[in-house]
Amino acid sequence: MDASEREFDVIVWGATGFTGRLVAEYLLGRYGVGGELRWAMAGRNSEKLAAVRADLGRDAGKDVDALPILTGDSADQGSLEALAAKTRVVCTTVGPYATYGSGLVEACAKLGTDYCDLAGEVQWMRRMIDAHEATATASGARIVHACGFDSIPSDLGTFFLQREMRARHGTPARHVKLRVKASQGGASGGTIASMLHMLDEVEKDPSIRGILADPYALNPADRRSGPDRNEALAPTKDDDFDGWVGMFVMAGINTRVVRRSNVLLGDLYGADFRYDEAILTGGGPLGYAKALGLGAGTGGVMALMSVGPIRRGLSRFLPKPGEGPSKAQREAGFFDLEFHGEHPDDRGKSLRARVTGDRDPGYGSTSKMLAEAAVCLAKDEPATGGGFWTPASAMSDALITRLVERAGLTFTIEGE
Repeated sequence: MDASEREFDVIVWGATGFTGRLVAEYLLGRYGVGGELRWAMAGRNSEKLAAVRADLGRDAGKDVDALPILTGDSADQGSLEALAAKTRVVCTTVGPYATYGSGLVEACAKLGTDYCDLAGEVQWMRRMIDAHEATATASGARIVHACGFDSIPSDLGTFFLQREMRARHGTPARHVKLRVKASQGGASGGTIASMLHMLDEVEKDPSIRGILADPYALNPADRRSGPDRNEALAPTKDDDFDGWVGMFVMAGINTRVVRRSNVLLGDLYGADFRYDEAILTGGGPLGYAKALGLGAGTGGVMALMSVGPIRRGLSRFLPKPGEGPSKAQREAGFFDLEFHGEHPDDRGKSLRARVTGDRDPGYGSTSKMLAEAAVCLAKDEPATGGGFWTPASAMSDALITRLVERAGLTFTIEGE
């Protein structure tokens, strides 16, 4: 069956989980039931799905009896293929993806079903690309990882800045820096679980450490080299932002997605493009101390968590998948990111862009970004054929428009 003739536009896989429920809540509030978007909730347990559906309907004051419920099992490949065959897009929040996500990617690639997720697991994403790229290309399935806070703001923010640089000056920026100006929000239990699983994999297979350490790990096999290096733990003085910067923990995934986008977009940012991310900590001794603390804290935690018995002991006290902040806490959260694009010949023509979100990064904004990415894949004119894409290379301006109009994000050029 042609994907355009399928029963649903979007299926939310994992709708009983914390983030999956938020995605379903957003789709219900924005698109309703039986309207322009044909969507369904899916998971392992029909009773839990029905309870979540009833709760969402009660909270929204809407009749949700007509909202379809579907079941499947990550351990049952046949059920995943049956699910993928019913829809144009599968939107999944079920992680860690290296544990629960491989079969679904395989099913979507095989059946020509578009797919988006919240994965930030570099080693798993690389594994999926290597295993299923040819199948997805042949079937027409567009597989798009990293459609949450990692890595939509980074990826689309860079695309937006480079688009403006080319339009104004006829050339891309040679070097783009993302700097976290401010943010508020707790760590995602799902993200923590993914990081713990990644460390478990490294313990079993030390060769994975080389993939995680490669700044170009997600690039096509013939383009896994370039001028960038991994972010340093030590404080760095950034003259463009007139202050010190420290380690940003999400840089390990975001930078690799942005570099992959450049290649998939035909070196739109330049063959020698450089990109890095860090957190602004301010000027003077206090800014230096904050940056030093970020690096030392990150390095220390990773060193401790790399020791198996310590990792397994501490994991009992960390947020678990399905746990998250209250609605009030999510709505009080936000993020504010600045991008500096260096003109290759005239620093006076360098541009500064800004990307903001109106909810906490890990849950509130992430759920809206993922939901609109799924709708964009289902409803907007496709910019690509099948294969493994990034948010910028697959959806670019269409997704930026959706995020600005519907999901509480802004994309602006500073000074305008």
